[in-house]
Amino acid sequence: MPWFAWLFLALAFGSVAGSLLLLRDSANKMPLSEEELQRMRERNAELDAKKRLDDGEDE
Repeated sequence: MPWFAWLFLALAFGSVAGSLLLLRDSANKMPLSEEELQRMRERNAELDAKKRLDDGEDE
């Protein structure tokens, strides 16, 4: 392969790797209080129970 093809490949891989590193660094955790976490857990449990009931009726 010619040298410019290798250069293009290196730039493409570098661009992908750089984007992934930037994405990792910019990912922030959501600061939630314990009360908000508890409400989320309860809501998820309700949705899971409803989904199980809905799936059971289809069979």
